[in-house]
Amino acid sequence: MIVVQDLHKHFGGFRAVDGASLEIGKGTITGLIGPNGAGKTTLFNVIAGRLPPTSGRVTMAGEDITGLPPHELFHKGLLRTFQIAHEFSSMTVRENLMMVPGGQAGETLWNAWFGRGRIAQDEAALLKKADEVLDFLTISHLKDERAGNLSGGQKKLLELGRTMMVDAKIVFLDEVGAGVNRTLLNAIGDAIVRLNKERGYTFCVIEHDMDFIGRLCDPVIVMAEGKVLAEGSAESIMQNEAVIEAYLGTGLKNKAKTG
Repeated sequence: MIVVQDLHKHFGGFRAVDGASLEIGKGTITGLIGPNGAGKTTLFNVIAGRLPPTSGRVTMAGEDITGLPPHELFHKGLLRTFQIAHEFSSMTVRENLMMVPGGQAGETLWNAWFGRGRIAQDEAALLKKADEVLDFLTISHLKDERAGNLSGGQKKLLELGRTMMVDAKIVFLDEVGAGVNRTLLNAIGDAIVRLNKERGYTFCVIEHDMDFIGRLCDPVIVMAEGKVLAEGSAESIMQNEAVIEAYLGTGLKNKAKTG
């Protein structure tokens, strides 16, 4: 689905991404791990068009998408969520979902004047789809709640729901577990697995919680200092001495031995 070739992103003399090459297979849930400063989020931002690369190439299903802006990638089915959720806080959960699809009839002045029937049809279809998404994520009880009142985990579920309002092909998830309690994290994980298995979504997930990564992801890609250090199953990564000694710490090493 995604091929990254010798990607670089420099900020002055700082090489945030320094020659990273990797592949994200279609239909996989790929984990991307590493310490703070490894270049993971910068890599996401370059792939998703939020930052231009210094050099290198990104392709999606064989098409060169290097440097394309986010709105063009959105229409190609590439979506990206954030460590800190970006909801419309004063709007309801349902309204947040209904805002996502582009090209709505009500966006044009002509239709606002003369196409009110079409606008009503579009809104009815969006409302139905939003309710289906809320049912899928088991958060229908929150549909009329203002998004700004949600907990951190509920906001992450809302962000996942927003990817379901369009025909997403690949979704980049940045630290879905940040600030989320274990119960909601399990619910998020269940939703990701269902979207992958039932709807064919491809995911790439940045996460520090190795239990979450181990449950969901295969393969797991390890980054350090802007480069790809290792790739394999979660189990093999946790047993990889070079990975453990380089930057994942003794805590992971002990866990690998006892878990």
